[in-house]
Amino acid sequence: MHTGRCRSWRFAWLILGAIVCLLPGPGQAGDRIVGLPFATRSEVLATQAMAATSQPLATQAALQILRAGGSAVDAAIAANAVLGLVEPTGNGIGGDLFAIVWDAKSQKLHGLNASGRSPQSLSYARLRELAPDGIPPYGPLPVSVPGCVDGWFALHERFGRLPMQKLLAPAIGYAREGFAVSQLIAHYWDLSVARLRDYPGFAEQFTRAGQAPRAGDIWRNPNLAATLSQIARAGRNAFYQGPIATTIADFMAAHGGYLSAADLASHRSEWVEPVASDYRGHTIWELPPNTQGIAALQILNILEGFDLQAAGFGSARHLHLFAEATKLAFADRARHYADPDFAEIPLAVLISKDYAAERRKLIRLDAASSSVRAGLIDHGDTIYLTTADAAGNMVSLIQSNYRGMGSGMAPPGLGFILQDRGQLFSLDPAHANVYAPGKRPFHTIIPAFITKDGKPWVSFGLMGGAMQPQGHAQIVMNLIDFGMNLQEAGDAPRAYLAGSAEPTAASQAQLTDGGVLHLESGFADRTRRELEALGHRVGNGSGLFGGYQAIRRDPQTGVYAGASESRKDGQAAGY
Repeated sequence: MHTGRCRSWRFAWLILGAIVCLLPGPGQAGDRIVGLPFATRSEVLATQAMAATSQPLATQAALQILRAGGSAVDAAIAANAVLGLVEPTGNGIGGDLFAIVWDAKSQKLHGLNASGRSPQSLSYARLRELAPDGIPPYGPLPVSVPGCVDGWFALHERFGRLPMQKLLAPAIGYAREGFAVSQLIAHYWDLSVARLRDYPGFAEQFTRAGQAPRAGDIWRNPNLAATLSQIARAGRNAFYQGPIATTIADFMAAHGGYLSAADLASHRSEWVEPVASDYRGHTIWELPPNTQGIAALQILNILEGFDLQAAGFGSARHLHLFAEATKLAFADRARHYADPDFAEIPLAVLISKDYAAERRKLIRLDAASSSVRAGLIDHGDTIYLTTADAAGNMVSLIQSNYRGMGSGMAPPGLGFILQDRGQLFSLDPAHANVYAPGKRPFHTIIPAFITKDGKPWVSFGLMGGAMQPQGHAQIVMNLIDFGMNLQEAGDAPRAYLAGSAEPTAASQAQLTDGGVLHLESGFADRTRRELEALGHRVGNGSGLFGGYQAIRRDPQTGVYAGASESRKDGQAAGY
């Protein structure tokens, strides 16, 4: 009988404990201690250094370099090299690179445009003959000069501490010895094989018997190990003037391409001044065209005239205003953004508050717009990573092949795929982004940075084509308007306006159907219905919402917070 009473008491205490656990406590919403309705986790905190990338092996490589005395730039290069191996579905040394660097010594931001140009020998007339229906997404015609490797060396020359051999050693080691392919990357690799298996060199170097590796498979890339070893030993000229350049040029010539040894030899990255706009007491920084970064500034400038905090995150008002601001910014993006060496871009006007105020007047609060034109102005798949070191230097870096694994053209014995950025040129001769020899195409990849009171606050980026400026704007709103922390800002459900005017469209750049506003799972059904009542076409858009990494620095304590969201295989870590 005594034993029975004890069992009864134990059972009662278990029931009581379960009830207590289910009751909301201070600041709780149900079972979520952060008080938010979506799944999220804690920020990663560290006092000395931080790295956030889209694959854990790259994050660990960055920390390894930081612990060895490397700078934030050194760590970013090491991480990018590893990502080119372990995540070839989004980047690699056949692609381009952009970066924003906060230099603690000068207390200044520096921008690097490491994007490549179109082949000098391919004329506009010849391209029209070869591609009368538009520039193809794959094969030799959309290939432009890969800018990544030169970007590494430009960054390293100015801000590096450790030798390049040490920075590339983790990637070389994994390429030789192998790594376990993670789940999401295996999924996208499999999708790429279906599209690219017939392009020269792809199946031999990026499949096993015609199949993509599965999650958990060990993958080795000895060809890439040899290529990176040459670069580590002989420098950037090994890629742009040495045997690697010769292999690329001969390969392209043999398969109907136009990228030549002269194109590679003449390539140089460009240091540029980041451009900025204030948003509710914070300064948001992007890179100027040929990137689409200023689209994020245009969206935020328009939204600044509305009380989003009062509207509330996830409300129909919040998402309606975001969608309408995006339509206006993207109409300008389609008409004006291009290589500034070839087009006069009204940059100052596009990111001005006065211009935003004029565009804001076009937004109706009671209805979605179905037709939006660019403003009349007098005279413009991927990986993201961010690193920070003990000295306070921070790097925001983005790198891509475009369309996942790029053109499908994989030069023999080199272990990487050439990008297909040239597909983003327009063939409309009146368009700012019209194709021309030696021209940089419009670029979707954009790093971002936020300062407050002249001090570094957040280094962040978000992958995913046209999602990127839309994602940047949403992260800024989440942090500033809705008071989320760094991790919550990335975990929150997102919206994506698809079908808006593209930079390859006609020069009048008009959005004629309103696009489709895709909402990620996590928004209320009521919100969807209210948006449809306003005239929005609402979709689900699985896989369209990008992938985010970020680092924040506390201006008082210097403590770093890191965030890496669950849409990718990534990791934020520090020490």
